[in-house]
Amino acid sequence: MKKKPLIVLTGPTAVGKTKASIGLAKAIGGEIISADSMQVYRHMDIGSAKITKEEMQGIPHHLVDVLEPWEEFHVVKFQQMAKKAMEAIYANGHVPILVGGTGFYIQALLYDIDFTEDNKESGFRKELEDFAKEYGAEALHSRLESVDEKAAQEIHANNVKRVIRALEFYHQTGQKISEHNEAERQKESPYDFCYFVLTDDRKKLYEKINCRVDQMVEEGLIEEVQKLKEMGCTREMVSMQGLGYKEILAYLEGELTLEEAVYRIKRDTRHFAKRQITWFKRERQVIWIEKQAYDYDEEKILEQMIQKIRQMEGV
Repeated sequence: MKKKPLIVLTGPTAVGKTKASIGLAKAIGGEIISADSMQVYRHMDIGSAKITKEEMQGIPHHLVDVLEPWEEFHVVKFQQMAKKAMEAIYANGHVPILVGGTGFYIQALLYDIDFTEDNKESGFRKELEDFAKEYGAEALHSRLESVDEKAAQEIHANNVKRVIRALEFYHQTGQKISEHNEAERQKESPYDFCYFVLTDDRKKLYEKINCRVDQMVEEGLIEEVQKLKEMGCTREMVSMQGLGYKEILAYLEGELTLEEAVYRIKRDTRHFAKRQITWFKRERQVIWIEKQAYDYDEEKILEQMIQKIRQMEGV
């Protein structure tokens, strides 16, 4: 069977993915699927730099504004929702374009990674949960370190749910979850894909990040977080742990001054952009699009991407 086409357009935060994706979608008859862990939430527009209806220019967007901030969203749910969106896009005779900066989500969809999400309640899981409550997250993390050192390096001690899942997987299968995930990553993609990473000069990118944060504050980020707080959103929620939200929440609760909160958002967003670039460098079959190499000419960048896409069989 011929593989179906899939275009990926990613890159660090604030690099200009949104604008480039619209040009690409118009040129190839595409529909966009958001690979962003924050834009999926309603009421979280400013802090997530969510695309507006005007910016969409009539291009259908999937996985934007579809969940409430208190709903759970993780890689497995993303995979399920994105696959469903892809089916609808193919049925429309269009090409799915996966756009966003969450590399883990992109990888999960592109290689159809099996996370062996087993929701059956096990006695062992309950035992681990009780252990974590009694002895703390660090002690639980040490247990993982003793059976799967690589997984312990990859999973933060505070992410108790994932630590438990890794220990449970080892208990159920006798296999390290790190080895299982590595084998999954080596799989061949079920799609005929083009994977573009848009990048910019680091100094320019950091300047854009700083400007964007100032703009968010001007546009009403504080008011947005205040509204979420009034709706009952708390820092324990995954959505409220997003960049920009947790810092402003800390400001509203009197833990930080506004100046400190804005400083932290800028600093942590720059660090995040750096981690994103490191992630994409590890990925296979990636086409790097360095904006400075095209003199920041958007038409030239678009032409280059279309040229690469035309070499694919199904487009």
